[in-house]
Amino acid sequence: MIPFRPLSLAVAATLAGAALPSSAQEMASYATTTEVKLTSDVRSRGVSDSFNRPGAKLGVQIAHESGLVGLAEFATVSKKQFAGGEGLGVTLAGGYRFGDPEGWHFGVGLATELFPGAQFEAPHGFDMATGSPTDWRRTKYDSAFALAEVGYGALEARVMNVISKNYRGANTGGVCGTMLSTMADPMPGLACYARGDQNSRGSWLFDLGYKIELNPTTTLNLHGGYQRIANFKEANFADYAVGVTHKRWGFSWSAEWVTTRTRVRELYLAFDGDKARATDNDRLVLSVSRSF
Repeated sequence: MIPFRPLSLAVAATLAGAALPSSAQEMASYATTTEVKLTSDVRSRGVSDSFNRPGAKLGVQIAHESGLVGLAEFATVSKKQFAGGEGLGVTLAGGYRFGDPEGWHFGVGLATELFPGAQFEAPHGFDMATGSPTDWRRTKYDSAFALAEVGYGALEARVMNVISKNYRGANTGGVCGTMLSTMADPMPGLACYARGDQNSRGSWLFDLGYKIELNPTTTLNLHGGYQRIANFKEANFADYAVGVTHKRWGFSWSAEWVTTRTRVRELYLAFDGDKARATDNDRLVLSVSRSF
């Protein structure tokens, strides 16, 4: 059984930066930016989407001088974690941002995250009398979100609410089934099933970020986040990151230390055959990107 994975913050981060045109952008009605990124680990909210292995991202964003912004991002993900899929994660988003980029600014938007072909099958019930799982169903990892943000200068606070039925497959089958099949003690999984068949619509994702310019080419990046999964407190966790980005030769070079504090680590295990691998472990993530 395959546990769900948390959302990439590319949507919120792009809405935060792209919707406020720079002085150069203001001369045109809109600006288009394409970014290619190679990374040692594709992480979303501190958890690996690439089985702790290297990956790549391609993002295209369009920002209009009115404050409207659109984003399309494509990222490589692990087929072992997103079973049946094509090894691709697609994020589509649109929003509006207003205010002073050097002072108070605000934004709202909608986004969807898709994993073409990826799905898993899991039981949504458990017969205590016979000790057998029941009501097997297939679940996709696709999700949809509404988001809002408020910031002051380099400080950004964002909140995202899940408006789709599930958040990356977080439902009774995905959460309770994973706990029952991977935890040494079956009681937490059985207690999860005893709450009845539920989904994760209405989950909340919170993020706070701050950037400090150390010099004209180097920036210190600080991040803290928390996810509160509706109906499944076992999946709640916090994530933190501190990193440095340096611009040289037309590229952005980054090193970031990422850590998470999960409540039930078994929900963030990925399997290669019978071998389990933690995807929420502390990790130094290195990346290089270029924008066109």
